[in-house]
Amino acid sequence: MLAIVHSRASIGVSAPDVTVEVHLSGGLPALSIVGLPETGVRESKDRVRSALLNAGFEFPARRITINLAPADLPKEGGRFDLPIALGILAASGQIPAESLKGLEFMGELSLDGALRPLKGVLPAVLAAREAGRSLLIPQDNTEEAALASNNDVLAASHILTVCEHLTGKAKLVPVARPEATAGQSSSMNALADLSDVRGQQVPRRALEVAAAGGHNLLFFGPPGTGKSMLASRLPGILPALDDAAAMEVASVHSVAGHPLKPGGWRQPPFRSPHHTASAVALVGGGSSPRPGEISLAHRGVLFLDELPEFERRVLEVLREPMESGEIAISRAARQVTFPAKFQVVAAMNPCPCGYSGHPNIECRCSPAQVMRYRSKISGPLLDRFDLHVEVPVQAGDVLLGRSEPGESSAVVRARVLNARARQTERGCLNASLAGKGLDEACRLDAGSEKLLASAMERLGLSARALHRILRVARTLADLEGQDNLARHHLMEALGYRQLDRQEGQGSLISA
Repeated sequence: MLAIVHSRASIGVSAPDVTVEVHLSGGLPALSIVGLPETGVRESKDRVRSALLNAGFEFPARRITINLAPADLPKEGGRFDLPIALGILAASGQIPAESLKGLEFMGELSLDGALRPLKGVLPAVLAAREAGRSLLIPQDNTEEAALASNNDVLAASHILTVCEHLTGKAKLVPVARPEATAGQSSSMNALADLSDVRGQQVPRRALEVAAAGGHNLLFFGPPGTGKSMLASRLPGILPALDDAAAMEVASVHSVAGHPLKPGGWRQPPFRSPHHTASAVALVGGGSSPRPGEISLAHRGVLFLDELPEFERRVLEVLREPMESGEIAISRAARQVTFPAKFQVVAAMNPCPCGYSGHPNIECRCSPAQVMRYRSKISGPLLDRFDLHVEVPVQAGDVLLGRSEPGESSAVVRARVLNARARQTERGCLNASLAGKGLDEACRLDAGSEKLLASAMERLGLSARALHRILRVARTLADLEGQDNLARHHLMEALGYRQLDRQEGQGSLISA
């Protein structure tokens, strides 16, 4: 007697098909699981036995062989408990085997037969739909699965409920997809508003440019000037994610086991790891690879506060994914690739004490201490920031609100949306322009070419820095609704490379 049940494994952000084959034969009662099961899967035989008995089913006193195919795909966790239990029931004739066709099953069983929630349900929903089958999941995963539901997701809280559905006694109602309501707008409005920032016109402008073009941004200046406050306002001026991008982000967070918020799932993520974070915490890893902070920031913002306080080795691992938009984690048994298309915003002090260049407070650091502090950020990493902007000390009357308040996030976001609409017509954000696309979008007249060539020679800019200046200039033109780059766009873009205009190696203060 043979029964076949379909399920899904979890490898990175993919959910490969796993066929659970259950065979009952004569011989001494025994249960064996083959097909490269890890510890959590091998232990399922004890959970399944107790769950079936406590739910009132008969556990066959036969030799039971369970094969998880394909045999070379590692299987882990308790997600195969439910399909194994249903396979045993179907093979022993307690439920009709025909009822399993067209369905896939995932769920960890408790000893009384209740279904426990799982990680990585969202990728499984999408994969099951591509295979032309519906997916039955634990009830506690309903909120997450509903984001991708197309009346092809079923949810149950107990194995008895599942069996009643399969036998036709009580059919389950498909999970409904939530309607797009004002919940998303209210979620965006609940974000920290840019109008809270007093003064700081140049950093505010740089933040708008970074949002409009997806550029990497580095703030530097004395402590307490508002660097972190400015960075925290970036999500409020970013546009909401479209369906495809939101589903990518939700899949990564689902695999990581992070709860999803239905009202704000289209909001770009904002991740702010502490400077004591390890390289593995940032890029992901482990014996069974899990996404790190850069993947959790996919399609959103990765904020690195106190940038030089991170270990240099940790910062260097960011260089490749900042360019490629993905991170490949290799282990002896497998290689997993996670998406990592994120925007970096960083903040740093000019020296260990923080007061180098402060108008009123004298810096107490020696030149050697300053040099050691700044050398933690390598030239290649610094080159990958499109904008370097100083956040200066503000006067008391500005901070006390005697000046006019700045624009709100909603006003700035409207300009960002218009600029991004122009970029969408070209095919990608300006931060991703390269090759022929960059040449076509950033054509210069003779005077502008001469200006840029002179700046390269005087500032010692690399080819990468040159391309980033052109991309920022293109964003400035898009914010103005201009088709062609003008001289003032290049001048402003060069002005945002403040760490390139330095007197002496490592200086953070512009000449």
